[in-house]
Amino acid sequence: MTLKLYFGPGACSFVPHALLETLNIEFEPIMLKLHKGEQYEPAFKQINPRSQVPVLIDGELVVTQVIAITLYLEAKFSHAYFLPSNLAERAKALEIFAWMNNTMHSTFMHIFLPRKFTDHEVSQKEIKNFAVSQYRSHLNELQKYVQDSHQLGKEWLTGDRISALDVYALTLMRWGTMAQISPSEFPLLWSFVQRVSEAPGVNRAIERERLQLDMSQKS
Repeated sequence: MTLKLYFGPGACSFVPHALLETLNIEFEPIMLKLHKGEQYEPAFKQINPRSQVPVLIDGELVVTQVIAITLYLEAKFSHAYFLPSNLAERAKALEIFAWMNNTMHSTFMHIFLPRKFTDHEVSQKEIKNFAVSQYRSHLNELQKYVQDSHQLGKEWLTGDRISALDVYALTLMRWGTMAQISPSEFPLLWSFVQRVSEAPGVNRAIERERLQLDMSQKS
């Protein structure tokens, strides 16, 4: 049975979307227009009551959350390389992966959807402004990871093969530009994510989602 992936263009679901394309396997991509609220429609809520993407369906199994889907796909397909196999390197990679998901992603939500955290308009602006400064700091840390990997002679964040961390880095940098953080502030990181975007599987996902990497100049 063909795998199904529910995704929203530009959302964190881009990570498993690009990883599935990287695997060069058959799967059914199902796009939800999040800006139109399609994730709240009854048919999708039956699949994921949280109304969130990504969702991977494999037969009767339904898996949500970026990290869980990544680990499931890696275990299912022997040719997958999403994280290092060496125990120590894998633990450190998972550490960064979790930080991307639970810290950078969460900070961006305070920028993109401050109304989720308060219904007070003035407070929403304060939350957003403070989160932008936090996110800029996180991008500095992410750029340091890229710098460290280069100094160790690694082509990608975890070695000589593109991984889940590289794809997530692209997503997080792109989100930064949506917060009007210029890529010029992070030249090493920006150059890196542009190279990630050129990887065949990643590029196919970008084309399907019709993504623009730099959103800082979009009016």
